[in-house]
Amino acid sequence: MGKRKVNRRQAWRINKIQQERAARAEKRDALIEDQLEGSDLGPEQQGLIISHFGRQVDVEVLEGEQRGEIQRCHMRTHLGQLVTGDRVIWRRSPDSGVVVAALDRHSELLRPNNQGELKPVAANIDYIVIVIAVEPYAHANLIDRYLVAAEASGIEPVLLLNKADLLNDDNRERLQPLLSQYQELGYRTLTASTSSSHGLDELKAMLAGHISVFVGQSGVGKSSLINSLLPGADLKTGALSEQSRKGRHTTTTARLFHFPDGGDLIDSPGIREFALWHMTEEQVLHGFRELAELQGHCRFRDCRHDQEPGCAFLSALEDGSISEQRFASFQQILNSMQDSR
Repeated sequence: MGKRKVNRRQAWRINKIQQERAARAEKRDALIEDQLEGSDLGPEQQGLIISHFGRQVDVEVLEGEQRGEIQRCHMRTHLGQLVTGDRVIWRRSPDSGVVVAALDRHSELLRPNNQGELKPVAANIDYIVIVIAVEPYAHANLIDRYLVAAEASGIEPVLLLNKADLLNDDNRERLQPLLSQYQELGYRTLTASTSSSHGLDELKAMLAGHISVFVGQSGVGKSSLINSLLPGADLKTGALSEQSRKGRHTTTTARLFHFPDGGDLIDSPGIREFALWHMTEEQVLHGFRELAELQGHCRFRDCRHDQEPGCAFLSALEDGSISEQRFASFQQILNSMQDSR
């Protein structure tokens, strides 16, 4: 269906309506700024951003008698881009709250937007839990892509094999060596099953006291895991919305949940999958721990690790110190990045 044409009068009316809307928005923003600069604000206190809505955020109170309550807050314009997981300083206003300062982050998870700019989507994350499953098929290259993204973010990745109740003699022959390979590289690996509750206590113990995100392809059981770890999550979402006097939170914004046994989960569509096309070859290389150690040891500085003599990577392949599968995965990621550009 083609784009509808408009005549001059219709175009003038459309433009007039847009100008009026822009003027109202500018007036509203100016009024908010005046309120934020007012002196009728409470004392400064620490808070935790648990959701983000444009120029407003939901802040969990971390101090005093109202600890644990949720307060909808405006943000001062000079604070930059705040995201779920940020710890902030805020002050209570007569009808809401005002975030006046942001505390330092110890980590941030970034992803590129449509313009190729890297934007934070969550802050202060401790673990990226990469969920794979007995079914659907766990592709090593997809796991490696998640590991590259985690290493680039400086956030510890954890591999979790879900649906462990489906393990049998046939698929165990494939999955056990796969997990062992990552264990030998120093990655923490766990197994779990929501059907049999296998491994859930160990998973809860690891997550306690930390902020985590879950990533993985569709069908691996992320939602079932989250529901097991967060019983009544929908009820909590409803309560959150009631306290902030707003509608239900949508799935388009990152949201932080508290695990009953300790720890936090940030759930967002924006951090379930990662794009790597914005990375450099060196960043990808450092996502492969065993390959990064070989950097700079090739005979030629511009070595492509293909057929060049004196290549440290090819020598490591020959003596078995790096796996053919991991090296092929590294090359596949680089080739896919070049194709996407």
